[in-house]
Amino acid sequence: MRSDRNAPRGVIHILELDSALLRGNLLGDPTERQVPVYLPAGHDGAGLPLLVDLVGFTSGGPAHLNWKNFGENLPERLDRLIAAGELPPVAVAFPDCFTRLGGNQYVNSAALGPWEDILIREVVPLIEDRFACGGPGRRGLFGKSSGGYGALVNAMRHADFWAAAACHSGDMAFELCYLPDMPATLRALAKKDGSVETFITDFEAGPKWSGGDLHILMSLAMCASYDPDPAAFCGVRLPVDTETCEVIAKRWANWLQWDPVIMAESRGAELKKLKALWIDCGTQDQYNLVYGARRLHRGLTGLGVDHVYEEFPDNHSSIDYRLDRSLPFLARALA
Repeated sequence: MRSDRNAPRGVIHILELDSALLRGNLLGDPTERQVPVYLPAGHDGAGLPLLVDLVGFTSGGPAHLNWKNFGENLPERLDRLIAAGELPPVAVAFPDCFTRLGGNQYVNSAALGPWEDILIREVVPLIEDRFACGGPGRRGLFGKSSGGYGALVNAMRHADFWAAAACHSGDMAFELCYLPDMPATLRALAKKDGSVETFITDFEAGPKWSGGDLHILMSLAMCASYDPDPAAFCGVRLPVDTETCEVIAKRWANWLQWDPVIMAESRGAELKKLKALWIDCGTQDQYNLVYGARRLHRGLTGLGVDHVYEEFPDNHSSIDYRLDRSLPFLARALA
């Protein structure tokens, strides 16, 4: 629902991507993907900064265009902010990066696909060639939860390509946000004779998907993201002993290489290249992410990496209102 009915409406253009990089992927995911792009009213895109929206787990970029009760969808939010003069005109893309395992961490994975490369080598060139927006020093990422993680990690790893990032309640401090889910994951698999394949295929059969099962699927997706085994079903390899839930040191070490708190220790020089870095988290985040955010903030401060860090009195859910603060920050830095 539009909160400002007088704000000029931007236009959504639907681009079609047939990803060469996804061909033959382990999960059998489709290569054809929609890439909706928002352009502000009266703009053809030429010369505008480009922001790419990375959505959270169980969603896809086009979902952020949906009608929303008692609130704005993202294009309506952009219309309002631009009309109020709070947000410089900006192009915003909503790529479909959904996977068979329910979501994406937006990193290159032998199981889920080379999503870092897809964003850089396929999605962004498709948009920039069509609208003449973005370009070096004028590209940014933003997202919440898994999307916030993806925005942060891609900026860390590709600061010569991405110039700005906003991470809202992103996954970090893996021992706090992922390991606590492993006992429930093992119990769910035990009901399926310990079989990841049976759990996933039974889940896919539906006809109803519980929140608990979605959470187990997310844990399996994390396994396939951070330490995939291409020989295993959907690439899923657990980081714990299936009988005792003890951490397997070699497996867990592979996960930790993807923990932003740890990654930042060796990527300070890259992060200093960014024009803008935004990190925030709710103080009541139910996935313990605020503690990781505090660790990251402390580490970045020690490294001398310029960034904005904010905490707010809320949990992990329904926090799109935080975009009113981060999007103008990114757009001004890139404009």
